[in-house]
Amino acid sequence: MVFPYKAIDLTHTLKESIPAWDKDCGFHLGIDCDYPDCTTDVKFRAQKIAMDAGLGTHMDAPAHCIPGGLTIDKLPLQNLIAPCVVIDVSEHAHEHYSLSVQDIETFESLHGTIPPQTFVLVRTGWATFWDEPAKYHNNYAFPSVSVEAARFLLERKIVGLGIDTLSPDRPDDAFAVHATLLGAGKFMIENVANAHQLPPLGSFILALPIKIGGGTEAPIRLIALVNDNTASI
Repeated sequence: MVFPYKAIDLTHTLKESIPAWDKDCGFHLGIDCDYPDCTTDVKFRAQKIAMDAGLGTHMDAPAHCIPGGLTIDKLPLQNLIAPCVVIDVSEHAHEHYSLSVQDIETFESLHGTIPPQTFVLVRTGWATFWDEPAKYHNNYAFPSVSVEAARFLLERKIVGLGIDTLSPDRPDDAFAVHATLLGAGKFMIENVANAHQLPPLGSFILALPIKIGGGTEAPIRLIALVNDNTASI
């Protein structure tokens, strides 16, 4: 059977050494019971995970900063599987760069107006530093998104926004993009991996977080599907 899509993993692997908002990652994978200790005929290794909800490639639900907003478990599934466009500003992004309305208009001049119900992924190139946590964190200096650009994207009726940095906001921007997008009922995905593997148009994202009841953030396995007639199952 021919499967017409190539799957691209946009998710960073969770490890104790990865970058985190508070610098101290806090992720821990421990062994609760190991094979030699197992009393059953079939031996098991049982593990426990300890982590903050907003770690690694993860999703912010509206409730993350909007009281009464949708939580992770209440997000409509149809919004989590969506066409994806990639706005690539990696050639000129720097630690104080913010995606502008002009960047979006330039993208649209080349590729057409962003359709409604689209997921917008901002590629800044910052993921290059993922394996250098101090440089990736950079004392909260990393490429982000301007609030004007966020408002412009709301006019396009997007379903959500992703970025390959710790956040679409730097703290000195007072988290205006969070307030704007989450306040409009959209979701956001931070710390996206492998955005360079996606075309500007034509891919689909599957943004499937752990379904945590009442969760305001959740780890996510983010996958993109790209047309590939050579892929098969």
